[in-house]
Amino acid sequence: MRDSEFAVLADQVLADIERRLDAADLDYVMADSGVLEIEFADSSKIVVHRHAATQEIWLAGCAGGFHFRWEQGVWKCTKDGRELMAVLSEWLSKQAGRNIELCGSNRDSAHHGAGNG
Repeated sequence: MRDSEFAVLADQVLADIERRLDAADLDYVMADSGVLEIEFADSSKIVVHRHAATQEIWLAGCAGGFHFRWEQGVWKCTKDGRELMAVLSEWLSKQAGRNIELCGSNRDSAHHGAGNG
């Protein structure tokens, strides 16, 4: 994948995550560098950021760190093949102490306009 394609896909998934966090009423900060920090009442954080050198989305939190690559139209974990939104939903639910479901149409929003469809 070209760097420009990765940049578009990464921007799209981060924007999608932001929209979903707003809908779930969660606190977060997005830095200009593509680093998204989600903050919780207990001062814990989940960090989502793009890593251009490896063309991955990195996810870090209390549960550890995971890397996600764009494969077959979705961001898949390099460790176990799970999708980014599913893993993030699980982590958010655990750290927020309530059910948070980000899964849904993330494939369409991340795929749309990326030159892959």
